[in-house]
Parts: sequence; structure tokens; C-alpha cells
Amino acid sequence: MIQRREWRFSLCLIAAGAFLMTSCKKEVDSVTPQPSTISTSSVSDQEVNRWILENMRDYYYWNDKIPASPNTTLKPAEFFKSLLYSWDATARPDGDRFSWIQESADELKASLNGESKTDGMEFQLYRPAGTDDIYGKVLYTHPGSPAAQAGIKRGDIFYKVNGQKLTSANYSQLLYGDGSTFTYGFAKLQDGKVVTTDESKTVTAVVRQENPILMDTVYTIADKTIGYFVYNQFVPGPNGSTVNTYDNQLDAIFGKFKAKGVNELIIDFRYNPGGYVTSATNLASLIGRGVDQSKVFARKEWNKTLTPELEKQYGKDFFFDYFKTKANNIGGNLNRVYVLTTRRTASASELVINGLRPFMTVTTIGATTYGKNVGSITLDDKNKKIKWGMQPIVSKSFNALGQSDYSAGFTPSIKIDELLTQDWKQFGDINEIMLSEAIYQITGARTARRAAAPQESATVISSSITQKAGGSNMFDKAPVLETHQ
Repeated sequence: MIQRREWRFSLCLIAAGAFLMTSCKKEVDSVTPQPSTISTSSVSDQEVNRWILENMRDYYYWNDKIPASPNTTLKPAEFFKSLLYSWDATARPDGDRFSWIQESADELKASLNGESKTDGMEFQLYRPAGTDDIYGKVLYTHPGSPAAQAGIKRGDIFYKVNGQKLTSANYSQLLYGDGSTFTYGFAKLQDGKVVTTDESKTVTAVVRQENPILMDTVYTIADKTIGYFVYNQFVPGPNGSTVNTYDNQLDAIFGKFKAKGVNELIIDFRYNPGGYVTSATNLASLIGRGVDQSKVFARKEWNKTLTPELEKQYGKDFFFDYFKTKANNIGGNLNRVYVLTTRRTASASELVINGLRPFMTVTTIGATTYGKNVGSITLDDKNKKIKWGMQPIVSKSFNALGQSDYSAGFTPSIKIDELLTQDWKQFGDINEIMLSEAIYQITGARTARRAAAPQESATVISSSITQKAGGSNMFDKAPVLETHQ
């Protein structure tokens, strides 16, 4: 299925390429991939499959579950799928929900860095009970994007695309198809019900780079100085940049928090599906209490056959991500941190929550997170003869206390759902439902009346957020193995 944004993915195949890990990203030596065994300019499916199999047997976390004699006559995507220890709620609850492959490694890499073809509107789709009708609700728009310029904003509801009413049968093609121009027909809330209108807006998708930091601010309420920021993807900098622009912007934000004496912190991860481990480590190092480069942020467990080779070549420290010593760390003023979450909060976001737990109280507000405690790497062919790229799961993550108990997600301390029939406030509005609850937990004073949730039986069926970062991933650079050079 062609995705709505035409994500530009890129992978680093290991039999012939470098790899990134989607567990959040760890900086190790620059990768010198294993040379490709393919010498012709025209590569057959069988040669691609051989390359896939070699790398999966080396790096896949469940490599002991790969079939002994897989069918190499399959098309590469089907062949890759046939190797996976696929998740099943009953038979394989510990199985793989996250590995994937793409025909273009270059496109994968671009998407993992936040670049995509998009109109700039992130949304969630709902299906009310007893109907096949689908309604979309805008989560946020990227500043400066076509959608933002058209006046589309968080909380807007749409029910038509290009003149067609959204239904269970057509929403996928209309929203995630190969089109680039979208005319949205809007609805509104009236007395707690969704009512259609004649309003419409047309936007055209463009290739753009999303800044993952949507906003930040500081509130002074009673005797509390509260820092708040919205962070939507773990990306160190723009695609192709050697400068960690976005990580540096976070450093500057925390410098401001420190200068203003912030003593309470609210992190808005509700639409953050993951990203680079390096950015997760950087952020956690700005927050953690009493952390420095000697403290463990996360430990990675690799497959049993690869672990001895990695330990021999890199030493035991290879398996650990350590906090950084950051001048703008505000942990000395914090005893706790509040994190706003939804089901779209995944991967590197969960890594930060888990990594901070040994050092301070982490209170989550919202919905249960996605549940991704494993990481992947990007594999591609260094010689560019094989154009495919794959993102297999290669590791499992633990915090400094050896905890990795969130494969089903983090259950919120305070449950709040974002419903179709709720009136959503804008980010930073102290009356916004999740932010106001966090402020109440901090100060004991409500900035808005906590109304009972409206009676609603609409089911969330999809979200544009799941297309980010290859679908709720965290990634890292792969080690160079001497036997693969």
C-alpha cells in the first residue's frame, strides 16, 4: 500500500552495509559494512534474498527462530517476512511486531530523519459504533506546512477527502494512497455530537523536514516554576546534516529552563513514535537527577551468537548507553517528571521513561503507551548494488535496574483519553485536558474544571503518526564486526 506521505526510507543492509538501530540510537564507530557478494549491475531476487538471509542470521534478535531452509524463490519482501518470528497474542506473545524491509534504502534513511512528502497535518481516525463512517481529528499541524497555512489546526474534524465521504472501505486509499492534493471536508462539534458542514480546505503535499520540537514554555503557578515542551520525534538534526541542530535546540530550551529556575517538568510525548537513541540519551541527560557519564541510561541485549563477538571486539561497555554530563541539566531542581502519553507514545519515548525511572519519579498521564522495548538497525548495501534496505529488530532494552517490563506499554498513573467528541484545546493552553491535569498534580490547584468524559463509543482505527520513523521505531548505528569487513 502506498503511504499518504510517500515516506523516503533508507536502510543499511549488513551483509553489505551499515546499520542503524531502531531501539533509539547509539553512536559507535562509523560503520564499514561487509562487502557485497554481488558483482553484477543487475541483481536478481535470489541474490537479494541471499543478502537478506546472511544479515538476518547474523543480527536478528530472534536469529535462532529463522527457518533452517527458507524458500529463496520468494520475492524479497515476502522472503524477509518468511524469516520473522512474527508476533501472535497467543502463540508468540514475545514475537516480532516491528521489523520491516523497503525497496529503497535511501528513502528509509530520509524518513528516519523526519523528512517526508506531507501536507503537514497529523491526524487520528475514529469509527463510531454501529457505522462504517470514518472521522478524522487533527492532532497537530507542522508549523509553516501547507496544512498550517490553510488554517487547519489541532481539534479540527474532517469527514470527506476529495469529495468522498470517508468510510471503512475507502479511507486507506483516500488518505494513504498515491495522491498529493487533498481537499478536506470539515465537521464540527455541536452539543457533544459531530455535525457535518460545507466547509472545505485544499492542501498539496510537499517534501519537507519536520522540526520535532513543536513548542516550549514556562509557567509560574503558585510557588512552582513549570517547564513544558512538546517533542514529536527523536531526531538529532535535519536529514543529511552533520550538525545536531534539534538536539542543540533542546539543550538551549533546557538552558532557558535552568535560567528561569524550573523546578517541575512536563514532557509532552503523546504523539512521539520514537527515533534515535542518541537523541533519547541527550534528552534524558538534560532531565535526570544526579546523572552523568558514569550512570547507565540503558543496556542492550543482543542475540546469543552475536553477543560474544561484540564483547570480544568492543568490550562490555558496548552494550550500555550512558548518560551524558550536560551543563543545562535541571535534574538538581527536580524530584519527579510528568509525561503526557497516548497509544502513539512509543519506542524512544518509552526508552526515556524507562531510563529515568531509576533516578526519579516518572508519572505518566494519558493513555497506555505503545509498548516497544526492542530496537532495530538500518542495513543497506555499501556498494549500492542492492537497493533494498531493512530494519530488523536486533536488541532488547533494559534500564539501570535491569527493568524491561513495558512490552505491553506503560499504564498511565492518571488515565485520560482524547475522544472524538471532546473539545480539544491547543498545545500550551493551561486548560488543555492533559496539560491541565499535570498542572493540577503539581500545584494542587485546577486551571480548568475536570469535566466527565463524554459518552462515546467511537473506536480509534488509524493514525498518521504510525507512519513516522518507519512505524514506532528507535534506531542506532551498528558495530563493525571484524569478520564482516
